Amino acid sequence: VLSVVAQQLLTMQNALKAEVSTFIFEGREIKLVATCGVFITMNPGYAGRTELPDNLKALFRPMAMMIPDYGLVAEVMLFSEGFQVALTLSRKMVKLYKLSSEQLSQQDHYDFGMRAVKSVLVMAGSLKRANPDLDESVTLIRALQDSNLPKFLKDDVGLFSCIITDLFPGVVIPGQDFGALEVAIKECIVASGLQTHHPFVMKVIQFFETLNVRFGVMLVGPTGSGKTETYRTLQAAMTLLREQKHEDDRYQTTYTYVLNPKCIKMGELYGEYNLMTNEWTDGLASTLIRQAVGDTTKDKKWVMFDGPVDAIWIENMNTVLDD
Repeated sequence: VLSVVAQQLLTMQNALKAEVSTFIFEGREIKLVATCGVFITMNPGYAGRTELPDNLKALFRPMAMMIPDYGLVAEVMLFSEGFQVALTLSRKMVKLYKLSSEQLSQQDHYDFGMRAVKSVLVMAGSLKRANPDLDESVTLIRALQDSNLPKFLKDDVGLFSCIITDLFPGVVIPGQDFGALEVAIKECIVASGLQTHHPFVMKVIQFFETLNVRFGVMLVGPTGSGKTETYRTLQAAMTLLREQKHEDDRYQTTYTYVLNPKCIKMGELYGEYNLMTNEWTDGLASTLIRQAVGDTTKDKKWVMFDGPVDAIWIENMNTVLDD
């Protein structure tokens, strides 16, 4: 397919060089917009992405990109979120991520890049606005813990806490009270015939905290580790709190739409274009998401892709899940 795109782009380039107002494209005469431009952004050798064919590469001029200065980006974002000592905190934060990437175990789902930095800073800003009188170091540490601890393995949690203690000596983090949510979670666990195991309760709370800063969340773990029960318990707890008319707007009646992305073809999952009739047919996922978006109530809708993740089907969610 990309080699065909190369031929089409070559036709457009030749028309631009000839400075004509119309040109023949795929057998049809169409108008040429002289200001049009085509750009490609890609990571070489990235899983799930096709390498560019040589005839397409020849039409583009390569341009190398630099890794940004995380410290400067973090400092500016902290200032914009209302922090006073942004310079010191940004340096400590970048050092924390550098040490974490070097000392913590290497896992596929660990990310200490620009997106991770951005999500922490956005969370720190919301915590700052919610508790303006709280010490800024405590606010940042809480944001770092809330966004990172949910994804760490048990052994890495202790290491991460030690790195934070070394970088922020003498800073005491007050314990968080999850109040009504924790009570509702325990009620729903008992109603499901399960035991109120504290680490499981905390994992459900972490899932809730992550959902507040991300609209795409992945529950990772081996079979039987409690992934399904985690989201079911949170769904039941949030619905229960809404039935009790809780004042917090984050607790709404929640519906789940569960599907296995690996049991159907790509066209059946996302939808496809029929070349014979020139008509678009929605797939299973696109139909569910379209219905969820069309609902104007405050109810939450979770589309659960319950199955193994591979680069083939998840790659199409790239733009949707990108912040």
